[in-house]
Amino acid sequence: MKRVSILAAVACLGACATTDESRTVWIGTDHPFASETVYFIVTDRFVDGDPANNYPEQGGDWPSFDRPIASEDGHAANIGYLGGDFKGVADHADYIADMGFSAVWLTPIVDNPDAAFSGGVAVGEGFPADHGKTGYHGYWGVNFFALDEHLVSPDLDYVGLDERLEAQGLKLVLDVVCNHGSPSFDLRPEQTGPNSKFGKLYDGAGMLVADHMNTPPEGLHFHNPLHRMFHRERDIGQLSNLNDLSPAVLDYCVDANLQWLAQGADAIRIDTIKHMPDAFWANFSQRIRAQHPGLFMFAEHWSYEATDVARHTFPENGEISVLDFPMQGAMSEVFGSKQLGFERLAEALHLDDGVYYNPYELMSFYDNHDMSRLDADVDGFVDANNWLFTARGIPVVYYGSETAFRAGRGEHAGNRDYYGVERVTAGVGHVLYQQIKRLNRLRRSMPSLQRGVQRNLLMNGDRAAFLRLWQTQDETEVALVLLNKGDAVDVMTVDPALGQRRWRAAIDDPRVAVDGSGRLTVHVPAHGIVVLISDDPLTTGQR
Repeated sequence: MKRVSILAAVACLGACATTDESRTVWIGTDHPFASETVYFIVTDRFVDGDPANNYPEQGGDWPSFDRPIASEDGHAANIGYLGGDFKGVADHADYIADMGFSAVWLTPIVDNPDAAFSGGVAVGEGFPADHGKTGYHGYWGVNFFALDEHLVSPDLDYVGLDERLEAQGLKLVLDVVCNHGSPSFDLRPEQTGPNSKFGKLYDGAGMLVADHMNTPPEGLHFHNPLHRMFHRERDIGQLSNLNDLSPAVLDYCVDANLQWLAQGADAIRIDTIKHMPDAFWANFSQRIRAQHPGLFMFAEHWSYEATDVARHTFPENGEISVLDFPMQGAMSEVFGSKQLGFERLAEALHLDDGVYYNPYELMSFYDNHDMSRLDADVDGFVDANNWLFTARGIPVVYYGSETAFRAGRGEHAGNRDYYGVERVTAGVGHVLYQQIKRLNRLRRSMPSLQRGVQRNLLMNGDRAAFLRLWQTQDETEVALVLLNKGDAVDVMTVDPALGQRRWRAAIDDPRVAVDGSGRLTVHVPAHGIVVLISDDPLTTGQR
């Protein structure tokens, strides 16, 4: 059993503003989306709800369904379609909602090529390794206005999916790609015929509007109208590099995504945002929000430098939140196999240094489909979740993490393995599923955890203690969060400045004692969390 003393440290941030002599407003963010928690699914790898849309006959010499490969360590992976679809998500929306999530982010829904890619290099031969892969993930769009046939069923399109999710209290996050389309050159001759979709773009009427013609980017000609939507420079492997300088590209992306928003999407996630200039995204967001005011958008800029990813969050660049890769890097080191101390997380918070336009609107996560899953045992996942759902930011959990599915495995070694109805059925009883359910319930009930200002009291070794301060002109909620990722019970003592407040337990029934001086003593279980709530108003004297 360890003991640590915590000194009260409450100071005003840029996120709080004094309203009068005695009362201070404390709000990290007032954006409605801050109340959400997000469950992220690679749709094809979740549940096969309708085997009739698997199309195992597609692709000819390069079939698109069930393409097994072996990783370097011998783990069987797959780079083909495996059957997951809208029906699989809709039929198990209750599983997601029961876990407490309020939003579902699905990989892109748009039409992708019908065959495996015959060009490029194979897994293990270089990067990016796209040879033999398919567009099961949705990021190789060929018609941004059309649904991929592997996802829909006769009785369930995108509108129907949104309705099924909404019935479970779940919002739908649309995954948007604008900087690239499908693999577009280096194709073998058998994939260059008129029936091949590779390298093409179609509009909402199904008309061909762009075609790479299996030509390397440097061989494209601006005088050819079918080449004008592409850059003449290479970007990611053999993927087409959409021309951000072309008004037609901006129109295409805006019009396509307005279509899906009209059918029910509640927020937008933007893929590979760094591959197009800020001006493009400023225009994109302005035009989208002209029809959907206040729409929440967040983006992927894979960098562990906060100054790199933060620029997208500022109004002049579109006011687009980002997936918090700098925090993800820290979380993987603190809760994964390295087991660094909580001080590593403190470095990534950027609460009041102005790096981010608003750090409380960042999307927090510890792994996803493009990286190795969190390399941790169950205790490590427990510790990670305790932090994820109580610290600043909006939590995102990757499918399967509720059962530590394929922990530590990379993209071609289990990261995107098929989950299936059997795992969904069994998952409800898993300790991590039940923990996430409890944490989701806690966060949903506490505005301080959704949108309160964070002030750290202690971030060191296996122990963390911080406040989440939320106060309007009429209401106050102060949360004291104590975390212990060690293997033994930890006794934390809080000085009288905090101990004299009236506290009540928000989760479980922790051992709490207050001595004559007002000093608060709390026993925090091994790999445990204690959250205490106080409704006593914060005054300027407590700044």
